[in-house]
Amino acid sequence: MTQATQQEPATGDDVVLLTVPADGGYLGVLRTATAGLAARLHFALDEIEDLRIAVDEACAMLLAIATRGAELECRFAVTDDALAVEVSVTTVRGARLPSESSFAWKVLTALTTSASAEATGQQATIRLLTRRTES
Repeated sequence: MTQATQQEPATGDDVVLLTVPADGGYLGVLRTATAGLAARLHFALDEIEDLRIAVDEACAMLLAIATRGAELECRFAVTDDALAVEVSVTTVRGARLPSESSFAWKVLTALTTSASAEATGQQATIRLLTRRTES
């Protein structure tokens, strides 16, 4: 089941939560949401595409270590000049994310302002931040 909710902003930001099954077939939903929110911030077309690719790559990393039947939880925080994306999933015991020297991480850091990740217990989270460039 796919859920989309918008919560009351906690710090003046717009926060959108989207939960989809941890299945590659649902990544298009997250890519579309990412593009729509970035467009709302008036990101340039190439920035929107970079962010879509980064979210897709982050989700692919998480899908590789997700438990069967897990859900991807995606939190988008929209500010005046940035879009923060946090994607989490329940993982198999002992799961590890790719190292920061891996090609996948190089892609994330090249396409976003910043990227970070953590895997604790049976939960893994990847955080992306992209600031709009001034035109």
